[in-house]
Amino acid sequence: MRPALQALLTRERAVVGGGLAVLGAIGWLVLVRLAATMPRADTAMDAMAMPHLRPWAPVDVLLLFVMWASMMVAMMVPAAAPMILTFTAVNRRRAAAGRPLVHTGAFVAAYLLVWVGYSLLATGAQSVMHAAALLSPTMATATPHVGGAVLVAAGVFQWTPLKRACLVACRSPLTFLMTRWREGGRGALRLGLQHGLYCVGCCWLLMALLFVAGVMNLAWVAAIAAFVLVERVAPWGAGVGRLGGAALVALGVTVLVRAA
Repeated sequence: MRPALQALLTRERAVVGGGLAVLGAIGWLVLVRLAATMPRADTAMDAMAMPHLRPWAPVDVLLLFVMWASMMVAMMVPAAAPMILTFTAVNRRRAAAGRPLVHTGAFVAAYLLVWVGYSLLATGAQSVMHAAALLSPTMATATPHVGGAVLVAAGVFQWTPLKRACLVACRSPLTFLMTRWREGGRGALRLGLQHGLYCVGCCWLLMALLFVAGVMNLAWVAAIAAFVLVERVAPWGAGVGRLGGAALVALGVTVLVRAA
């Protein structure tokens, strides 16, 4: 590789990497702020009563959506960083060969748009659960039966062919891009959407685990984000994912047995 191109790639990777770090940090800051303003029950009686106090107003649903969107940005931008940086490098090399240069922002925006869609679905699901009094004041599942079932489902999913296929696509950035590359801005948007769909397919049930311990439980959010990151980027990440699935099944069965 020519020294000038190498220097350009290094500088561009630094800029894109810095931008992703800032984007993820903003997501975490918003999430922490929302968690700090969230009302908490002071007594067991409050904990039982609060889910039935009132239906959510439109502004409550909007804030819930902002919370989910911020959470998805905070959790998924680090895991997507290898794919985004690889896109930047491939894009720059193709530009050096005379192909059109596409702004990396188009790829990132399309990727995040998919997670915004997931956030809308999660907000809808949470609103339904709230209306059915299935959530505690901390927005966790109010019954151990539901929580245990979610844990088992998420654990089993870790061993399914769909999970494996989506994880392979997410763990192989260069292969993913070279086999699906399309020129121009529309091509970058299409690639971002495709990667986002694979990403959601890989993690959607892991994100549903947030209902088990509480959507605003930041320790739980951080633990899931770390698990997803290891599963995506570590050489042994696929094995960790399967072991994690087995642990989730064991934990879910334990919860269900104790609740019986």
